[in-house]
Amino acid sequence: MPPMIDMSARPIFDEELNLFRDQVRKFYEKALIPNLDRWEEEGIIGRDFWLACGEAGLLCPGVPAEYGGLGLDFRYNAVISEELFYAGSTSGITLQSDIVADYIVNYGSEAQKREWLPKMVSGEAVTAIAMTEPGTGSDLQAVRTTALRDGDHYVVNGSKTYITNGQSADLVIVVAKTDPTQGGKGISLVLVEATREGFKRGRNLDKIGQNSADTSELFFEDVRVPAANILGEEGRGFAQLMTQLPQERLGIAAQAQAAAQRAFDEGVKFTKERKAFGQTVFDFQNTRFTLAGLKAKMQAGWAHLDWAIARHLDGKLTAAEASAAKLFHTELQWEVCDAALQLHGGAGYMNEYPIARLWRDARVQRIYGGTSEIMKEVVARTI
Repeated sequence: MPPMIDMSARPIFDEELNLFRDQVRKFYEKALIPNLDRWEEEGIIGRDFWLACGEAGLLCPGVPAEYGGLGLDFRYNAVISEELFYAGSTSGITLQSDIVADYIVNYGSEAQKREWLPKMVSGEAVTAIAMTEPGTGSDLQAVRTTALRDGDHYVVNGSKTYITNGQSADLVIVVAKTDPTQGGKGISLVLVEATREGFKRGRNLDKIGQNSADTSELFFEDVRVPAANILGEEGRGFAQLMTQLPQERLGIAAQAQAAAQRAFDEGVKFTKERKAFGQTVFDFQNTRFTLAGLKAKMQAGWAHLDWAIARHLDGKLTAAEASAAKLFHTELQWEVCDAALQLHGGAGYMNEYPIARLWRDARVQRIYGGTSEIMKEVVARTI
């Protein structure tokens, strides 16, 4: 169902983007929504969907034309993410488009770009970025995975966990220490192909929600990669991560706002249809006041999201602003999902209702990409 707000009225989107949104929505209705339940059960999204997304032009829209992309701005990424999460999916295509692609575009060598970007755009290659480790989450300077120089190769050792697209990835950007004595200055980003000897995938992790987005443990045991697999300069990995994190957090904010809108819409739909004590649940003042309060916050949320996207397009979105956006929108997502589930009553606890999945999938949004507590710390440092 379409959102209960007019997306075309948002000032940062023009007619071309509104037409693009319609195309994206129709594509998801055909290729995504009918398969969602099956993918949730299987714990992974099929390669056919990746290829279909590539054919439809929904992967990595910002990649320049010389590498097979469309060279579009982040508003197109936002449309793809918003419609995806409104549809009730948490597919890893957004990680490939919003995060991994920009690392390779901005820091990759010409050979790396020509090797991987066309395949990422077409859906032939699935990618991941491996930051989190069993003992290291938001504190990226504390990673223990190493990539030590040995002649014209790097030897990668260590393990990663909670890696989105981990079961599917053909290429992984690994955050590793190339000089363990230098703290953050010793971190580099290393491209590791899944075909490398010594690279192993662990189990597809059993999560509370986002079940169709495969999430894995990854293991690296004396994995030898050519020195040319360094992404950018050795020792610049931490700076690269900090530079790219604002877009990652803005992308999560867009996803959260769209998912919140879907939860709100489900709450309205259910309460207007469900009868209790001779009237609809919506007719009770408590219901209407709850929804009215949420609608006011949603209105502010959309305006704030568009402000943040516009700032990002102008190259002015700061790390603190992006962190504040992720904090605000993911917390709003949780508030709306939880309230909408409550308005469903017992039905909200049943998996047959969309609100149940929306509620489950929302919980991790306040954790990955930097926890809400870390977001507050980033913002607090600017006060």
